[in-house]
Amino acid sequence: MSSWLPREIEAQRDALQRVLQPIETAGGLPNEAYTADAFAALERDLVLARGWTCIGVGAWVPQPGDLRPVKLLGLPLLLLRDREGAVKVFHNVCSHRGMELVSQPCRSKGLIRCPYHSWSYGLDGALKATPFIGGPGTRDCPGFDRADHGLKAVRSAVWCDAVFVDLSGEAEDFASFIAPLAERWGAFDAARLRHGGPDSAFTIELNCNWKLAVENYCEAYHLPWIHPSLNQYSRLEDHYNVAVEGHMAGQGSTAYRATLSDDGRAFPEHPDLPGQWQGGAEYIALFPNVLFGVHADHFYSVVLEPLAPGRTREHFEIYYFDDQALGDSLADLRAANTHQWRGIFEEDRGVVEGMQAGRASPAFQGGVFSPVMDGPTHCFHLWMAARLLG
Repeated sequence: MSSWLPREIEAQRDALQRVLQPIETAGGLPNEAYTADAFAALERDLVLARGWTCIGVGAWVPQPGDLRPVKLLGLPLLLLRDREGAVKVFHNVCSHRGMELVSQPCRSKGLIRCPYHSWSYGLDGALKATPFIGGPGTRDCPGFDRADHGLKAVRSAVWCDAVFVDLSGEAEDFASFIAPLAERWGAFDAARLRHGGPDSAFTIELNCNWKLAVENYCEAYHLPWIHPSLNQYSRLEDHYNVAVEGHMAGQGSTAYRATLSDDGRAFPEHPDLPGQWQGGAEYIALFPNVLFGVHADHFYSVVLEPLAPGRTREHFEIYYFDDQALGDSLADLRAANTHQWRGIFEEDRGVVEGMQAGRASPAFQGGVFSPVMDGPTHCFHLWMAARLLG
């Protein structure tokens, strides 16, 4: 192993190498990967900032001029929708004295004004105004060119309304990155997606590392004990693993038949789906930090926001495939669907927070994997270890 590795990674080299073994003999990531501040900082720089990482959804900025600050383990970013309706991402910092430009979601009337010295930027990031830069009553200064001091753009892309950024600017083309999942779910037309509105979104704050939320989502092994109501109609026996090389893994069900109403009402289904999606559903974690679920009648995304080594915020957003699903006549069903998913994810709280608590024990050294049941989770560990080792 190269000697240039950061000492925190070098110290865990043997443990990380064990993760790379076949699943029958592999161990999981070391405890420090879930508990140490220094490891979290390295993880941000070596993993989250060196590929396509999800920071939010376009529904957070629905109208031109909408601004929403987001942070990636402390790094301030600004998500916005420009005048043409395109989603863009910039570093959320003024070029003058490094002031955070936007601290709360808001709508711009055309300019993004720094609250410190009132330097102002357009929605395209261009520096538009520099009041008093050369003294009272001036707007210009000899030798200063505004064109050189606009907001710093972040390479970004949108898929199924999820917004991805590549902070390094060196990741593979986004089309190549998303291709495995886009092809797997090619029967679904992303242009049909309609966000369900305020009653179709919620957040959950967890006292656990973000990776534990990914690991738990990947597998159905825990279903009979943690989700007994879900297990009544979509049993463990009805689930299958999605464990492939690369940057995604998860599970599928052949028995998704959730009933939200006793009167026969239901959400419109996506048209012209192959037979596998009649009663079928899939739940895929796209590494590093976004979870997707697709069904014939709705779609959701869960953006995992790492807050600290032991804290994570889950942003849950639900979409439908037809405008009819957004009407008043189905408002109670939308609310019931949101309530159902929130309940399922809240049922996971005890296990992900319990695993976080367990990472304080020196008796746990990464654990083991069931070759039959834990394939998707092992895929995530493989992916993480490979990124950390470079």
